[in-house]
Amino acid sequence: MIIDFLYFQLLIVILLIMLFASMFRILREYERGVVFLLGRFHKVKGPGFIILIPFVQQMVRVDLRIVTMDVPSQDLISKDNVTVRVNAVLYFRVLDPQKAIINVENYLEATSQLAQTTMRSVLGQHELDEILSARDTLNADLQRILDQSTDGWGIKVSAVEIKHVDLDESMIRAIARQAEAERSRRAKVIHATGELEASKQLLEAAHVLAQQPEAIQLRYLQTLTEISSDNSKILVFPVPMELGKILQKMSTETQPDNADGPTQMT
Repeated sequence: MIIDFLYFQLLIVILLIMLFASMFRILREYERGVVFLLGRFHKVKGPGFIILIPFVQQMVRVDLRIVTMDVPSQDLISKDNVTVRVNAVLYFRVLDPQKAIINVENYLEATSQLAQTTMRSVLGQHELDEILSARDTLNADLQRILDQSTDGWGIKVSAVEIKHVDLDESMIRAIARQAEAERSRRAKVIHATGELEASKQLLEAAHVLAQQPEAIQLRYLQTLTEISSDNSKILVFPVPMELGKILQKMSTETQPDNADGPTQMT
């Protein structure tokens, strides 16, 4: 009988220890406790040492650190009817533990699903070139939309980054051909621009050389030095510019004699 009484007392002591142990909680600096009193929201406690009334108060821990969530690859159709697969990474944190626990069942799962659907809807409104080149703008749009949608859940979305865009092999080849054509177009434009600038410079040089005829002769001699080289087999003999004038004068003097016709022999 005495042994049974001792066992009963020991059992009571163990139950009291377990009861008192369940009253005490220690929350880290980045944790908060959402306390419910008989099923109703009571208050948010923490960090540090807190005391709960057993069977009357219950607590749910909430982590306030930034969560890095990988958004799975999503199949979407761009505005120009191109099928692509896009994945991203999402950064968010809980600002209001009360809303995060009461207003949504599982804020982690809800945020992940919302990010997937938002990414499909937003990127589907843009063309493929914008998805590939304007990522900063698209990231800002996704962050703004997600932040507004999760505001009622007590969540702050700090950043959304598109990581990778997968394309079909045929589309990759088409983009390569497009880039090659663009480079060819730029080369032609640059060449035409150079020709235009060169023609303007040549016209200006011609006006300058026309003011002094001797300058043309000097330029002619300089051109001969550029053509001639040590290994060249071509001999270049400079012809004076005055020779052309003499030949022209002689031809004009002989024209009247030729106009009378051939000379008759007697």
